Amino acid sequence: MSTASDRTAPGGTRTPVDARSGALVSLDDIVAARARLRGIARLTPVLTLSPDPRWQHVRLKCENLQVAGAFKVRGAYNLMAQLPPDTLSRGVVTYSSGNHGQAVAWAASRLGVPAVVVMPTTASVVKVEGARMLGAEVQFAGTTSIDRKLAAEEIQRQRGLSMVPPFDDARIVAGQGTVGLEILEQAPDVTTIYVPAGGGGLASGVAAAVKASRRDVRVIGVEPEGAPKMTRSLEAGEPVTIDLIGSIADGLLAVRPGDVTFAHVRSLVDEIVIVNDDEIGDAMRVIAREAKLVAEPSGAATVAAARRMAPAGSSGTHVAVLSGGNVSLETLAAILAG
Repeated sequence: MSTASDRTAPGGTRTPVDARSGALVSLDDIVAARARLRGIARLTPVLTLSPDPRWQHVRLKCENLQVAGAFKVRGAYNLMAQLPPDTLSRGVVTYSSGNHGQAVAWAASRLGVPAVVVMPTTASVVKVEGARMLGAEVQFAGTTSIDRKLAAEEIQRQRGLSMVPPFDDARIVAGQGTVGLEILEQAPDVTTIYVPAGGGGLASGVAAAVKASRRDVRVIGVEPEGAPKMTRSLEAGEPVTIDLIGSIADGLLAVRPGDVTFAHVRSLVDEIVIVNDDEIGDAMRVIAREAKLVAEPSGAATVAAARRMAPAGSSGTHVAVLSGGNVSLETLAAILAG
């Protein structure tokens, strides 16, 4: 795959994007999202992975410390805050493996509107209870992102709710892009950023922010071996639906990238790498032992990639986005025990 700098226009900025167009968001879109999120999303820290001098080049953008335990509130709130008041007041619906659902529930409670979240029947109990605790109505549908999307669309039609998609919307991408702006400010010496790639919203947003500002910084998307939907889509030249194999990284199991997110990844992300469950488990143990942080498997995937691609003693500054920390104590204990 060619580098983003080969395809980005001089200056790196893009025109504002319609939510359905597949065009790329601009730096202005992301800056506007940041203003909406002021006082809503936390400015999460960038910390070193380990006190070991050989690993000082790897740092963690700690979105596991974000409200609702993951980066997702950035995109969810940015979209919901732009809905007309009379539309928003009727409520919202979404479909999610967990973290986006919790983010929508949190944003809806903050805005004082009802929320319905459709989750897979295999959803993590901690994510289901998290959404319910935040006031959302939780329903279940199938095991794939397509199953729950169809169920959510039916609820939308029946109840007249507004859809808050998990990734395939420019307003979602712009909100997630605020992570990229913060990394550039908090780690100005950054040379490479690793971002998880599920449906692609976070990877798209971070890449849009970074490439508009620092085209020399490499952006690496990371997906699990059991759901290589972005890799397969790039090979095909268009979004494709894959047969799901599965992974411990439950938040990265979308079976198809979005049209909007695929356009961003193809244009702006330098490379997609695939990590396996053993590498993810090892990364979770390193994060807990060395950084004293809890990461869910989907969040630790980036650290798995960074440890492989920038081993101990490497040059440059490598920032891995620790995208979430919503993992049950039972799952965490089992993985930490090896």
